[in-house]
Amino acid sequence: MNNNGKSKALRGRDIVCFPQDWTGDPLSKTHIMRILARENRVLWVNSIGLRAPSVSTADFKRSFEKLARAVDPMKEVEPNLFVMSPLSIPAYGSAAIRKFNQRSLLWQIRRSMRKLGFKNPVNYTFLPSAALLARKLGEDFLIYHCVDEYSQFSDISTDTILKLEKELIEKSDLVVVSAEKLLEDKKDLHENTHLVRHGTDWAHFRTALDDDTQIRAEIKDLPRPIIGFHGLLADWVDFELLGKTAKHFENGSVVLIGKVTADAAEMAKKIEKLPNVHFLGRKPYAELPAYCKAFDVALNPFAINDLTLAANPLKVREYLAAGLKVVSTDIPEVKILDHCLIGEDHARFIGKIEEALNDKTPREAISDSIKHESWEARVDEIRELIAKS
Repeated sequence: MNNNGKSKALRGRDIVCFPQDWTGDPLSKTHIMRILARENRVLWVNSIGLRAPSVSTADFKRSFEKLARAVDPMKEVEPNLFVMSPLSIPAYGSAAIRKFNQRSLLWQIRRSMRKLGFKNPVNYTFLPSAALLARKLGEDFLIYHCVDEYSQFSDISTDTILKLEKELIEKSDLVVVSAEKLLEDKKDLHENTHLVRHGTDWAHFRTALDDDTQIRAEIKDLPRPIIGFHGLLADWVDFELLGKTAKHFENGSVVLIGKVTADAAEMAKKIEKLPNVHFLGRKPYAELPAYCKAFDVALNPFAINDLTLAANPLKVREYLAAGLKVVSTDIPEVKILDHCLIGEDHARFIGKIEEALNDKTPREAISDSIKHESWEARVDEIRELIAKS
């Protein structure tokens, strides 16, 4: 980036971003780009994928929806934030498919850039698969923001993703990671690699403590204690642990808010028969504080593996902002936070729930403890790193 670009540090710039689909639940990418769109123009390129779709009904539906969106024109979904849905083949193991994707995606994205008048943009990518497009969009600065150990996801070609990620890192001007484990794993690949942990939408989740926030009807009359979870119910969730928790607190309720992914469907079925387990499905982001208000304690019940050890669960900071004590499995990025209790095994996890339920710390104090970790503060950290690059 030229000196003028550095001094602006993501102000008054054009940004091409490669995150997940815009219509998904708000994740770190969503929060960061919404803040950057206040002072920049952002072209959000809906997910170009990491894996081939399976034969599941959910994957076929998602592929069909993606195809339908691709014929729609680019849309300004929020001020200065434009979303496009490119067509690509979500499989990267074949050199021929990678070449096809590269040519097709470049044509589609450049067309959108021309419509917007983008020149010399910042390329801000969250996906290793975007290595195919790195340094081919006329960008004068390339950021790779790594928030997961992508090679450890189910149905991923590990060798291919690692190769693409290595290529992307080598081409980047700045590499940002969201967890200490990711920093350890990536820093040897690029000298300008830095840790910027997740922020939280504190003001939004703090509304869980407002008198006028009404607990949703489907949860307000459930037997207590209400032990809650919100987030994606995927194969990295320890469903056996959730089942044991429900059995231990048989007079209470275990409430699970979120989509059950195809790879976790069978595990979910094993516990949905328990009378005090309540799968409520995905809820609008705007309503999550009203559900959190009903929780007596919140859970981060991740299985322990190479994927989750590198994770920085966004939900944990959201729980804290809502004033909730949190009980988690032994995830490094949760251990560093106040008001989070760690259960190193199933028995200790359940014991920590008992401890959390007996804790009398005011919810306002728990919420205040995370107030300084806003997304605005995290974006400021990223801007400082760009200015020094």
